Formats: sequence, structure tokens, C-alpha cells
Amino acid sequence: MERNESLLVAASYFWSDTLSAFLFGHGPASPTLADVLMLTGLEIATTDDSHLFDSKAERKVETRNIGGWSGYIQKYQKMGPVGQREHTIFLNMWLDKFVFCGRSVGPTSVYLSAAEKLADGGRFPLGRYLLGSAYHLLHQVAEKLLLGEPIGNLGGPWCFINMWLNVHMHQRLRFDLFAQRFPRDIAEDHELDDEESATRPPLNYGEAAIVLLGTGGNEDQVS
Repeated sequence: MERNESLLVAASYFWSDTLSAFLFGHGPASPTLADVLMLTGLEIATTDDSHLFDSKAERKVETRNIGGWSGYIQKYQKMGPVGQREHTIFLNMWLDKFVFCGRSVGPTSVYLSAAEKLADGGRFPLGRYLLGSAYHLLHQVAEKLLLGEPIGNLGGPWCFINMWLNVHMHQRLRFDLFAQRFPRDIAEDHELDDEESATRPPLNYGEAAIVLLGTGGNEDQVS
């Protein structure tokens, strides 16, 4: 997903730590668990008794002095069947790089215990953790703006916040949310007739929001 920097910064000026909401001209608004489910499909309802980030991972994964994510991939990629260890290593990267967008911008073992549980078939409300991380990121950004300090690289799920803003602001920002087209799954031996299309519209809001171009978005448009 292309990061819409101007939209994220502009919206951050309207964030209230007191109310934990954006105070837009049309009223307060904030991401909810329903938004997480709608945009990402991540679990939000499972009972959480795992204490994921307080537990120590059983497996060890080398992450330091490895050459970033490209070095991580090169070190652990291999041919053949995927076992529990390989699955855990992949999920560790998925959580750190794509879900929570770690501050280090490189491999860590912060999410390794969560990756292990997912690889072992465990379930936990990952969507709740994502929403909490999003609120923490917004708090950090608002604090930096209040103090007049550069935002820098704070880490955090900016991608989810960007998707949420795309969905809630698409008319204001003149985005046609469902104009995108995606390739259809078509069998190799199937020939399209004149009335059939090789593409399809988005299947859900998450799919529609994630491909919007990162352009535009200033304080006047957001408010």
C-alpha cells in the first residue's frame, strides 16, 4: 500500500488524546473494532488469555546483524515442505513488517511469541492488539505535533490508519472507493466470451481501500 503521508499528517492535527477521537468538522470519529474487522478481517472476538507480549518465545530466530528484511528472507528461505519453524519465521516477519510496522524497520523478535501461537494453530484477538497499537501511534504523533517536534519514524500500524481514513474520507477527498478493478480467478482452459470481464470490483472495503493512491489530503479537505 502506498503511504499517504499528507493525509496522515493532516488528520493527526485533529486527533484528541482526551477523547481518543478525531475532531472533524462533521463531528468526532475514531477507528473501532468493527473497522478492524471490516478492513482487515483480523480476529477481534476470541477470548484473550495468552499474554502474548509477556511470554517468551520457545524458538530462537536470528534477527541482529542480518542485513535487514532481505537478509532475513535469504537466511531462512529454503526449498521443500513448510514446517512449524518456517511458518513461525514467516509470521514473525508478517506481524513485524506488515501488521504492526515495527519502528526498527528490520527484523526483531518482538512478535515471535505471537507468531509461534499462530503457527501452532492458536487463536487470539489480533485485531484488538492492532487497534491498541493504532491508538498508541496516534497519541505519539499528536504529542510530537503539540511540542512542535519532527514526527520521525515512530513505527506503528500507519497502514491501518491510512485505510480507515481512505474509507471515511473518500468522498471528501474525491476518491472513487469502488472504481478499482481486480483480476478474476479464471481457469486456464476457460475462454472469456464477449460479455465476460477479466476483472472484478473489490470484494470488501479493505480490498478497495488498500489500493487507493497516496495523493492529496490537506487540513481543509480533511476537516
